[in-house]
Amino acid sequence: MTRSNKTLEDILDVIFYDKPSTQEEIAETLGISRRYVTQLLKPLIEEDIVKRSYVIDLNKYDEIYGSSNPIFNSKQHSAYFLIENMLKNMAEHVKKEVQMSFDAILNNDEKMAEEALELDFTTNNMFEKVRSSVETVVNIDPHSKLSKILLFNEAAYNYERIGDYSGHIAKFVINEKTPVDEELLDILKKMHKYAQKSISYATDAFVSEKLELRGDLMDIEEKMHEKQHDALNLVASQMAENSFEDIEKYNYYIYISRVVKSFERMGDIAVEIIELAAEFHKDIPRPTTPRSFRK
Repeated sequence: MTRSNKTLEDILDVIFYDKPSTQEEIAETLGISRRYVTQLLKPLIEEDIVKRSYVIDLNKYDEIYGSSNPIFNSKQHSAYFLIENMLKNMAEHVKKEVQMSFDAILNNDEKMAEEALELDFTTNNMFEKVRSSVETVVNIDPHSKLSKILLFNEAAYNYERIGDYSGHIAKFVINEKTPVDEELLDILKKMHKYAQKSISYATDAFVSEKLELRGDLMDIEEKMHEKQHDALNLVASQMAENSFEDIEKYNYYIYISRVVKSFERMGDIAVEIIELAAEFHKDIPRPTTPRSFRK
């Protein structure tokens, strides 16, 4: 991609997300000259693709330039490209959040757990950015082929849910001072690994149309459920060895069970994302029966 094409892509991002009122605002945001902004936008303004109030007519853009234009090098509608990158970044951020939450358990590090919770605020903000961007596109032309773009909202919401479950793991470290014993920790290490793989497979399916990964994801989910069963059985046996009068210890077992469930739910949500991907790319309807009833 040439420098001018890359800069034009940046300009269109600013118009799309920040809704500037003037070219001066665009130039100031990107740290470039207003004259350069005018030079790059002039052809799009003349063709009525970018309005004077700085709104992109995405359908008209595709009519004239097509999705093969180097600015939007995607086989999809140009609007998909803009939001797709946001979703991909959100997925990577959520994986980082999950990793930090689990590292906090491994190290019994309360400060690290607090940092993981701060990452969750960013996750929530990223979801809001995807949601507002999708709304902007739909408001431009609610009856167009862009109706499928609403699935980006659902995918982003699912990543936010994974972030919420990551928060449960971080809160365990903050609220419970007892380190996890090695036998249970070994099981959690495997569950964490399966969760991270599940998120990666789901993201590749949605963003890169790698729907063939569904089989691999289902294999991982089966292993995840096996480890969940092992973990909960171990927790139950440890609880049986302790007095119920020890409230602190009893609470520990309740909350560590929530950690186990959080990893399992991450895997389930990843499957929901890959089912969204099948609908998004191949128009394969998602099952209407909730996953909890399909197990």
